[in-house]
Amino acid sequence: MFEDRPDCDEVVLVGRSNVGKSTLMRELTGHSVSTGRKPGVTRQPNHFDWTSESFMFTDLPGFGFMSGVSEEQREQIKTDVVRYVEDNADDILVGVLVVDGKSVVDIIDRHSGDDEIPHDVELFHFLRDLEIPTVVAVNKMDKVDDRDDRLDDLCDRLGLYPPWKQWQDTIAPISAKRGNISALTDTLGDHFHDQKRDDLLKFL
Repeated sequence: MFEDRPDCDEVVLVGRSNVGKSTLMRELTGHSVSTGRKPGVTRQPNHFDWTSESFMFTDLPGFGFMSGVSEEQREQIKTDVVRYVEDNADDILVGVLVVDGKSVVDIIDRHSGDDEIPHDVELFHFLRDLEIPTVVAVNKMDKVDDRDDRLDDLCDRLGLYPPWKQWQDTIAPISAKRGNISALTDTLGDHFHDQKRDDLLKFL
């Protein structure tokens, strides 16, 4: 179980381990967050909050493969993440699903089967089913050569009709390590505005 959270609106970062959520969190907040080469560094939600505005960014633990973590523990972390999002859906202004732009389509294809829904696809639809505004931050795009094709393929796997450019309120290509996250912050700003939280624009 996760520890108690501050009572305020939030933006949550969710996704597989090692896709760069903590690096993105650092770029969004300007504050150092534990990152590491080994997947699974984040085991509890990392909150960065502004009490005066009753708002925070939250980096949720990654799911999927983690070095030295049993399958049972991995499943528990995923369950805890899902429960956290369900329990706090009314306070989540935006859910940001962070994926690795270079590998996400291959991972989705590898885990697609008659009785298997890939984690990334499942989480995307889970957020939307809860009516949480959802943005897919497609990270590490500096390592992708066939940018438009790759983003079109991702849209296709998520059930969004390509081309990806018609989904710029949902698909945000970024490179957190290089500090290039404007596609995401622009989209977050639009969502804040839609929810009458223009007071939060100064944090982007």
